[in-house]
Amino acid sequence: MSEQVPAKVRVLIADDHPVVREGLVTMLSRENDIEVVGEAQNGKVAIDKARELRPDIVLMDLRMPEVDGIEAMRRIKADNPQVKFIVLTTYDNDEYIFKGIEAGARAYLLKDAPRSELFKAIRAVYKGESLIEPAIAGKVLDRFAELSRHTQSPEALSERELEVLTLIARGTSNKLIATSLNIGESTVKTHIQNIFHKLNVNDRTEAVTEAIKKGIVRL
Repeated sequence: MSEQVPAKVRVLIADDHPVVREGLVTMLSRENDIEVVGEAQNGKVAIDKARELRPDIVLMDLRMPEVDGIEAMRRIKADNPQVKFIVLTTYDNDEYIFKGIEAGARAYLLKDAPRSELFKAIRAVYKGESLIEPAIAGKVLDRFAELSRHTQSPEALSERELEVLTLIARGTSNKLIATSLNIGESTVKTHIQNIFHKLNVNDRTEAVTEAIKKGIVRL
């Protein structure tokens, strides 16, 4: 019996700069577990290509002609809820970060990030995890602090659940959360399920987005 070949991560690249797209295609094509299935030079084409090609992940720039990356993610997600997004951009201001997360980005990387971080993000997001590079994560946590000073949360999250949610926002895995808080990994999973229930969300990215909106994390 022949050994089954693992499926490759199917990636669509959306960026209005040809040189950037070419560089990404060349770089990603060298990885055995990643396949670039298409390119899009603007948000409108990205929407059409995503519908046609059904990629696992879309690498999305934010500032593009026709339709910007934020709106493109919203439309693609509405058409195919299973697709996942990684924002790859030069913009690190707060407004872009939070609009990107709210639109469904599971990872947010700047274009000057090391290629190893991009590979790591693609593999993590494909597995259902999130990854936000440290410089961006700092801004997310700063927003948590700002919102918590101005908004009283109606959600009855425990202090431990707040600690777990803060670590989730940093893209920390369940195993590392368990190590950091000196608790069992099964306990971490229980806390996460309680967080999902209290916030009425279905996954880690939605939990972080809802926490940003409601300001329920106290740092």
